[in-house]
Amino acid sequence: MMANMSHTAAGSVQKVDIKDTFWSKYLELVRDVVVPYQWEALNDRVEQAEPSRAIRNFRIAAGEAEGEFYGMVFQDSDVAKWLEAAAYLCSTERDPELEKIADGVIDLIARAQQPDGYVNTYYTVKEPGGRYTDLAECHELYCAGHLIEAGAAYYQATGKRKILDVVTRLADHLHDVFGPNPGQIRGYDGHQEIELALMKLYEVTGDMKYVDLCNFFVQERGRQPHFYEQEAAKRNYTSHWGGIFKTDNYAYSQAHAPVTEQHDAVGHAVRFVYMCTGMAHLAAVTGDQELKAACRRLWDNMVNKRMYITGAIGSQASGEAFTVDYDLPGDTAYAETCASCGIIFWARRMLMLEPDSQYADVMERALYNTVLGGMSRDGRSFFYVNPLEVDPGVIAGNHTYQHVKPVRQEWFGCACCPPNIARLLASLGQYVYSIYNHTIYTHLYVGGEACFELGHGNVVLRQESNYPWNGEVTLTVDEAVSEPFGIALRIPDWCPCATIKVNGEAQPLDGIIEQGYAVLNREWKQGDRIELQLTMPVTVMKGHPHIRDTAGRVALQRGPLVYCLEEADNGPRLHELRLLQIPSFGLHQENSLMEGMTVISAAGQRLMETGWSSKLYRPAAAEEWKETELRFIPYFSWANRGVGEMRVWFNSVEPC
Repeated sequence: MMANMSHTAAGSVQKVDIKDTFWSKYLELVRDVVVPYQWEALNDRVEQAEPSRAIRNFRIAAGEAEGEFYGMVFQDSDVAKWLEAAAYLCSTERDPELEKIADGVIDLIARAQQPDGYVNTYYTVKEPGGRYTDLAECHELYCAGHLIEAGAAYYQATGKRKILDVVTRLADHLHDVFGPNPGQIRGYDGHQEIELALMKLYEVTGDMKYVDLCNFFVQERGRQPHFYEQEAAKRNYTSHWGGIFKTDNYAYSQAHAPVTEQHDAVGHAVRFVYMCTGMAHLAAVTGDQELKAACRRLWDNMVNKRMYITGAIGSQASGEAFTVDYDLPGDTAYAETCASCGIIFWARRMLMLEPDSQYADVMERALYNTVLGGMSRDGRSFFYVNPLEVDPGVIAGNHTYQHVKPVRQEWFGCACCPPNIARLLASLGQYVYSIYNHTIYTHLYVGGEACFELGHGNVVLRQESNYPWNGEVTLTVDEAVSEPFGIALRIPDWCPCATIKVNGEAQPLDGIIEQGYAVLNREWKQGDRIELQLTMPVTVMKGHPHIRDTAGRVALQRGPLVYCLEEADNGPRLHELRLLQIPSFGLHQENSLMEGMTVISAAGQRLMETGWSSKLYRPAAAEEWKETELRFIPYFSWANRGVGEMRVWFNSVEPC
């Protein structure tokens, strides 16, 4: 599938045509099932699913239907994200039927746009006099940002200007309304999104005023006197969500301090990664070293102290937020799917700043585990929350777990995650490669053909692999320029040993590893062939000693995939199982869940319940264990076989 790409330093990635044994099936699923299903959901035609009425809201705003606004204040964003996913699909393969539906949506949005460029169905229909009176809570710029992203993507995909004209009028309106000058609003949205959207619009139009507006929103956040305080005072501190607006938790939206003075990943997890995505893109374009340093600092705190092994973030349901360092409970984890999508958005922008494999490693971890896990294998149900441990009986009886679901849901009243998955997977080609200093960097191992503009010509690379099931990757140069350039291959952090051959000749890795990439510089010729072998052992993983919830437990990882125990394979009461001290792992192909899937087996033990009376407790005594075989499946594939228990972290006989 084709993906049109933006320019990067010293060249550009023109297109990526994905033909991959693993990912092509997902992309076909997005095209054939996910996007059509979500279109039905947006039009309230999915039985037993919670209504959306997002399209109807636009019809009411356009004066073409009667009724009241329905849904969340940010309901418009679901339509925008759907349109963005459709745009990426059209960019990879023109689809007249999908394009016709998308054009109809664009016509509807254009008719709902106000004369001054404003677009927002909530305020147009429900509170026409309330524009920009509650930016802290009401997502006006968030919705505008998603629409701008969709408009930029659809124009790039089809060349049709109508939606680009709509979103540039909207962005120009925002440029007039917001800023430091007299008569302008010196404020910013509670939910970051407009920042990264403005940078995308700049990439399409080349107009620096969108960079300037993004810079204003980024730099203004958290300054004193505090904008949210001033805004709340004007409306007598009333809250959109009822009661009194709280002025003691500005960290929730990362507005507690200027962004260049922030040190920790705090607050609402999605807002945090969206903010950092905009910051990194802005720093890449402007060269702002303070912003770059802040991005590095915040990335380090998130990845090394506040991220789950699955690439998920946000450990508490209250506020869908981070808590403190090393607080990563598995059973009550929030770990919103959108937050892991946001990590991937941010990682790509960090790779624009500097080609360091740590960003691609995390991007890969989030993609293959939490993002894929957020969608069922049939593309018709979704996880909003991604726990690392589930006991359906406890979930049903304990309100502490009310946010956790043991099965995926068909739709949500707050339906941000399904269209986020769709737009990310539909644009997957944008995350595979980048160009930096006359070198093509390979970040993800995804089969297909990629075309690059480099120097005075084009380079075409063809990638083949059976990733993530094994670590054999081949890149063939199908077209080259007549000058030296580099091809850089990421050596993942999970790989203990890698070998590289060029045209059958082994390449010593000493001296060519730069920030986690093996960089091969030469004058490449058509037909040159690179063979990369990444060893992919089953690795027993331990959590940092400060993580209370992983103490005494282990997890399994093979390649980029985290594995889990599921009741369907191992029976109930997974907490009674443990891995043997010196595990011997077996690898098996399992096609019932997914064609070609590798599952892991290992020798383990189950705790026997003999000797227990009806008493709940007894004096400690020797326990009896029975030998058993443990069976592990990739975490992303759990909950596709009905309701049952699941665990990522499990007991072991120390030490492993």
